Amino acid sequence: MKSQRKIYGYVLALLFVSIQHSAAEIGLGLSMYGQPKYKAGFSHFDYVNPEAAKGGKIRLPVLGKFDSLQPFLIKGVSAAGLGMVYQSLMERADDEPFSLYPSVAKSYEMGPDRKWIIFNIDEEARFSDGSPITAHDIRFSHHVLKTSGRPNHRQYYKQAEKVTLLHSHAIRFDFHNKSGPEIPLIFALMPVLSEDYFQRIDFNEASLNIPVGSGPYKIQNVIPGKTIEYVKDPDFWAQDRAPFKGRYNFNQIKFEYFRDLDIAFEALKAGEIDIYFENDPGKWAKRQNVTQHNLMTKEIDVKLPPPFLGIVMNTRRDEFSNRLVRKALTLAYDFEWVNKNLLHSLYKRTTSYFGAGRLKATGLPDADERLILKNSGLDYPESLFVAEFSLPVSTGTGRIRDRLIEARNLLEQAGFSYKQGKLYPKGLNTPFKIELITNDSSHLRLLSNFQKNLQQLGITLTIRTLDSASYQNRIGVFDFDMMIAKWGQSLSPGNEQLFYWHSSSATSPGSRNYPGIRNKTIDYITELIAKSQTRPQLEAAVRILDRLLLWGYYAIPLHHKDRQWLYHTAQIEFPANAPNYGTSVDLWWRKPVDATGQNRQNR
Repeated sequence: MKSQRKIYGYVLALLFVSIQHSAAEIGLGLSMYGQPKYKAGFSHFDYVNPEAAKGGKIRLPVLGKFDSLQPFLIKGVSAAGLGMVYQSLMERADDEPFSLYPSVAKSYEMGPDRKWIIFNIDEEARFSDGSPITAHDIRFSHHVLKTSGRPNHRQYYKQAEKVTLLHSHAIRFDFHNKSGPEIPLIFALMPVLSEDYFQRIDFNEASLNIPVGSGPYKIQNVIPGKTIEYVKDPDFWAQDRAPFKGRYNFNQIKFEYFRDLDIAFEALKAGEIDIYFENDPGKWAKRQNVTQHNLMTKEIDVKLPPPFLGIVMNTRRDEFSNRLVRKALTLAYDFEWVNKNLLHSLYKRTTSYFGAGRLKATGLPDADERLILKNSGLDYPESLFVAEFSLPVSTGTGRIRDRLIEARNLLEQAGFSYKQGKLYPKGLNTPFKIELITNDSSHLRLLSNFQKNLQQLGITLTIRTLDSASYQNRIGVFDFDMMIAKWGQSLSPGNEQLFYWHSSSATSPGSRNYPGIRNKTIDYITELIAKSQTRPQLEAAVRILDRLLLWGYYAIPLHHKDRQWLYHTAQIEFPANAPNYGTSVDLWWRKPVDATGQNRQNR
C-alpha cells in the first residue's frame, strides 16, 4: 500500500511538471535578451573555418609555473588549457552578447519567468574514459561546485533551491524567487564533472592527478611547473556538432612555461614555440626583426569592451579607506608621459570599467539612471550630477606640478601630515610606505614615473615582483597594499558583477573584489544588474555602476588597446573573421603537409 502511494505521488509530480511545461520555452539556442542569432539546423559558427585542416601540433608559451590540474579550487596554481578538458552543458557563441547552444545538453525547457530550467542530456555525450554523461553527473557537478568550488561557482550555484532528476538524461533546477533572469544561462555554462571519478579522487585536493574530462582534449603528459601537453580525444562525441565544427583542430597542444617573457620570445625565434601574443608596445613597434626567423605578424580586432587595467588600492588598509587619499594617488599617475615615452603612443587611456557604447557612462546621468538612483533610496555622490567624471590630462612632458600640489592638499585634508619631506598617516609615527605586488616584471618600467611622482609627495613606493604561486596566494587573501588588476567585461554584464564589486565578496577569499569595496549603493546596483529584465534597464544600471566605481577612485585606470598583437610561424593559419573576443587556439589550424613533408599551400 505504501509503495502504491509512493508511485501515485510520483505520477502526480510528473503531471504537475508536464502542466508547467505547457507554458515553457522549449528550444535549442538560449539567449539572455531577444532571440539567438543561430537557428535550429545551423551548421557552424560564422567565425570559424568549417574546412579547417585537422591534425598537427601547436606549442604555446605561458609565464610562471603551475602545481595543480584542478581548476575549480582557489588552492594551487592550475595549469593552462584545462578548459579544453571540460565541457559545459551548453556552448557560448563568441559573436553574440550572450547566447548559448547545445553541447552536453541537447535542448532545454525553461519557465516563462525563468525560475526553472530543464536540461535534456544528449544520449551520445561521453566522458574521456568512454562512460556516458548522465543527469547524475550534472547533479553531482552542481553540488560539488556549490559547496567546494571557487567563490564565483559557490555564489552562482547556490541560486538553485531544488534539483530534480527527471530521469537518467534530464535534470531540472528550480531557482530562488530572488534569482535573476541570467541564472538559467549561468547554470547552462556549468562545467560537467564525472561523479565516478571524483568518488575516487578528492575534489578538494589541488593535485596533479590526470582527470577524467568531458571536453575535446585529454592530458597526455605533464612535467610539473614546466610543460603540459594535451591530445585530441579521437572519440570526442561532439566534434561534428555545429558548435564545434571547425574548432579544436590540432591533434596536440603543448603549453611551455617560462620564467621570463624575453626567454619565451627567444624560444619563438628558435622555432620552439608557434604563437606569441605581444604586449610590449616597444617590441611590437620594432617588430623584433621577426622576418629573418620566418615569423609572421598579425593584428586582430577585439570587439568586446576594453578590459579595465588598473592599480588597485586595498581599502581594507586604513591608509586607502579614504576616497581623498585614493584620488590624490590617482593624480600622481601621468598616463600621457607613460604612453609617449614607454608605450610608443600605441595605447589609449582607460576611462571606463565597461568600455564603450551604451554600457559606458558618459556626460551626466540620463533620465533612466536618475530614476534608478531615486528608487534606490540610498546615498550616492552628488558629484555624479554636477560634472562628468574625467581623469587629469598632461602634456606628456612629465611636468605635473599643479596636480601634485592638488594631491598634497587632498592628503592633508585626509589627515596626513608632512615632516622633513615625508608624508605621515594620521596618528602614526612612521612615514607612508606602499608595497605594490605584481607577477609581471615589465610593470617595473611602466611604474617608474609613478614611483617618482609619489616620492615627490613624500610617499615611498616599493614594487615587488613575485612568482605566480606567491602572487596568487597573496591576492587570494587580499594581502597587499596595491596590485595591478584586470577586469574583463562582456557585452552582457550580469551576475559576475556581484563577484567583482558587492560587499559580500569583499571578504570572500578568491573573489575579484580586490579593492574591498563595501558600499550599499554599489550593492544595490550590482543586484539590479543581475536581475535586469530588459536590455535598456541593464544598460542604465551598468552606466550607474561605472560612475560609482570611477568616482570612488578604487583603482587608478591605466591603458588598453583594442587589438591583439601576435607573432606566429607560417604553418599556423587563422579564420578570416575573428569573433568579439579576438582569436584563440580553438579556432586555429596547421597547414596540411603532403607526402614530401612540405606545406601544400607553399608549393
